[in-house]
Amino acid sequence: MTTGPASTEDQLREVLVTLASGVQAAPHAYQRVQKEWRRRERRRRLFLAILVVLVFTAADVAGLWALNQARNQPHTVFNDHVPAPPPGE
Repeated sequence: MTTGPASTEDQLREVLVTLASGVQAAPHAYQRVQKEWRRRERRRRLFLAILVVLVFTAADVAGLWALNQARNQPHTVFNDHVPAPPPGE
């Protein structure tokens, strides 16, 4: 260390080094956190898969309902009847 007054950065570094030296990691802490993360990831993916299936099913049901509401008679747009030419031609 320098003999002069320490700068704020040096004091902060010294405090943080002292604080970090007193921290002890719990045994198997990483494995425990990793298991928790994987469990949450599986839950998130399951939720997303269920949501996708529900949206797809709802779209299919809505489409089938709309098709079921159609009349048996052909619509004017899809009528293949060709009008007769006007008289005199």
